[in-house]
Amino acid sequence: MEKRIYIIGHRNPDTDSVVSAAAYARLKQAQGQTNCVAARAGNLSPQTEYIFNRFKAPVPVYLPDLIPKTAYYLSDPPVTINEDISLWAALERMQKEGLRVIAIVDREGIYKSMLYYRAFANYVISHINPNKKSYFSVSINHVVSTLRAQPITMFNTEEVKKSPIVVAASYGDYFKQHLEEESPTDALVIMGDRWDLQKFCIERKVRSLILTNDHTLDRELAALAEKNGVSVITCPFDTSSAAMLIIYSTPVGEMGDNTVPLIRLNDPVRKIREPLSKAPSRCLPVGDADGRVAGLIFEGDLIKEPNIEVIMVDHNEPNQAIEGIENYRIQEVIDHHRLGNLSTKYPITFINKVVGATSTIITNLYREAHVPMDKEIASILLCGILSDTLSLHSATTTDTDRNTAEYLSSVTGIDILELGHDLQTEANRVNARPAAELIAMDMKEYAEEGAEFSVSQIETDNPDALITRREEILGELETVCLSRKYLFAALLVTDVTALDSLLFVAGKQSFITQINFPQKDVAGIYVMKDVVSRKKQLIPLLSELVEKAVG
Repeated sequence: MEKRIYIIGHRNPDTDSVVSAAAYARLKQAQGQTNCVAARAGNLSPQTEYIFNRFKAPVPVYLPDLIPKTAYYLSDPPVTINEDISLWAALERMQKEGLRVIAIVDREGIYKSMLYYRAFANYVISHINPNKKSYFSVSINHVVSTLRAQPITMFNTEEVKKSPIVVAASYGDYFKQHLEEESPTDALVIMGDRWDLQKFCIERKVRSLILTNDHTLDRELAALAEKNGVSVITCPFDTSSAAMLIIYSTPVGEMGDNTVPLIRLNDPVRKIREPLSKAPSRCLPVGDADGRVAGLIFEGDLIKEPNIEVIMVDHNEPNQAIEGIENYRIQEVIDHHRLGNLSTKYPITFINKVVGATSTIITNLYREAHVPMDKEIASILLCGILSDTLSLHSATTTDTDRNTAEYLSSVTGIDILELGHDLQTEANRVNARPAAELIAMDMKEYAEEGAEFSVSQIETDNPDALITRREEILGELETVCLSRKYLFAALLVTDVTALDSLLFVAGKQSFITQINFPQKDVAGIYVMKDVVSRKKQLIPLLSELVEKAVG
């Protein structure tokens, strides 16, 4: 499969994260990197969904994780053969293309079995037994093709059925007796220019008469063969060669090993290692959801670099990245948050600027590269900036954000104040969501002083409505703490009108006792006056408390 570069934001993505991925992928594609794909590591928030629907921009593909999968290690396009072609034709193709194994499929491309040289050898050994009669499944057309034969009379050429191979190598009476014992109407008879035996075979209505060394029939016998429905062909080979080659006329579907399982594109690599090590030729066929062959995977493929690479946007900390990212080469990081503990084995492009939104950085990368933006991309980038800066009112907002927003407003013809109001209206619908969704919607995980914790954030113009759901929200935060063994879990509810916030916190008592923020009338909720930025205002305060709690 062609190498893909996924451009993806953090887990539980917010609007800026999804917009940045979509816009940067479009920039890369415009610059000729057509294998760049915009992705997201979580579901869309109502606000983000509204933005992409309103401006008719393609939504980044959803990736639940990047745990190594079979598909990521496929390289060559699939090589398959139809089950109806002859074994000879299949072996010729394998030799021509240097293949030691090939997948056999039906006419719809659905996997049937695998052909490899040991499977062919097993078939021959089991069918050519001097102690019993051997029957081979063949069609007349397969015989003609394999023997490079010239048809003289042809009947039921597509029918595949089991036939004995009879060679006219003995005296007349003995041969006739032998043929009678072999069910003449099914038999494939190989002989030279013996007129009397040719006539006998045609009279007994054998399935096919195969003449060697380019011998032919006279007119009388040809007419009789036509009358009796006997297929007669002449080939350039001698009798022994023809007898050997006719075995290769069998449809390749008869030769395949149908015990070799089909694995799926999305099967985790850990699941296929054992069956792959036990498979013949250390190779397994890989199929899509419908069973169509997408490729072959060899044991050696798993030690190669996967055909996936990653560009991280709107985050740089591994614990906020999509699960499994450590298995892939990270090409670039574009972010506006604090530096985490990301490390790579090789140099990468790392862009981190002190601005309020990654969308601001992406917009200016377009401008620096002199690549014009489509209107829908410019529109969602403007939304990304306004969303992450609370319509340019957040403490993280810089002059660069304001100037960039004005530029995008000019390009799109969209009024910043009106768009900001529309985004806030959509964000306000969050109040009715279940507590689990509220917390998962924009959750970020952190590690400080050896302790782990999470802080989620939502925006609304009616935070008091969530106070009435205190027990539900705090209960869900407690569940997050216990399931992930966090020091604490918090939800920052930002009032987009007053530009203040409420902080819901649940966690270990050693941390809770350190909190010195003004408390609301009920336990577990704190008043964060003038705090609207999780990154710039809240996390530094929480980091100090964590240090005291674990110190």
